[in-house]
Amino acid sequence: MRGFSRSARGSPYDEHVGIANLGGPISTEPRINERIRVPEVRLVGPNGEQVGIVSIHDALKLAQEADLDLVEVAATARPPVCKLMDYGKFKYESAMKAREARKNQAHTIIKEIKLRPKIDPHDYETKKGHVVRFLKAGDKVKVTIMFRGREQSRPELGFRLLQRLADDVQELGFVESHAKQDGRNMIMVIGPHKKKAEAKAEKAAAKAQRGSEDASVQEEASVQEA
Repeated sequence: MRGFSRSARGSPYDEHVGIANLGGPISTEPRINERIRVPEVRLVGPNGEQVGIVSIHDALKLAQEADLDLVEVAATARPPVCKLMDYGKFKYESAMKAREARKNQAHTIIKEIKLRPKIDPHDYETKKGHVVRFLKAGDKVKVTIMFRGREQSRPELGFRLLQRLADDVQELGFVESHAKQDGRNMIMVIGPHKKKAEAKAEKAAAKAQRGSEDASVQEEASVQEA
């Protein structure tokens, strides 16, 4: 059974000298068990069931009988909300989830492509190819239309070109920031449908598949030569 002598873990008092440890850092962890010093709490059971408002004495007794911890999950509520749980297991699982999230996190990079409003068809296809490649990699693309001279009086050329590009790559990305004038330039941002981590995973899977196919071809060639 869990005893509540564990109040020493986090007690603000030095058990040996009987004085308060006032110089340490402020803890960001929730109060648990005897550290919860209020007359009553709103108690939540281990499976999320609402027990109701009970005295702190009864809440601690229920925790001890269930071999669980009483954890304050909403300190600012009146009365504070506490839940019965295995706090050690909860901390471990939370740490593992945070670690996995950091492992899978990939920062989205913003690439930039610059176009002229009267771009040559071949150049357009080349630029579009870059946008496709960036979106497939899970990166955002900032598309900038550069106006020069009298072109500045024809903003509709830029709008039409940006709309054409957005339509051409709509299977891979979406318009995150619609076209807007910025001095002599017009800017639009296209975001990828796939997240960076997903794009990396697919790329790795495709590479592994190609490697497997190459190995099969080499194996067949070796058999034929034999």
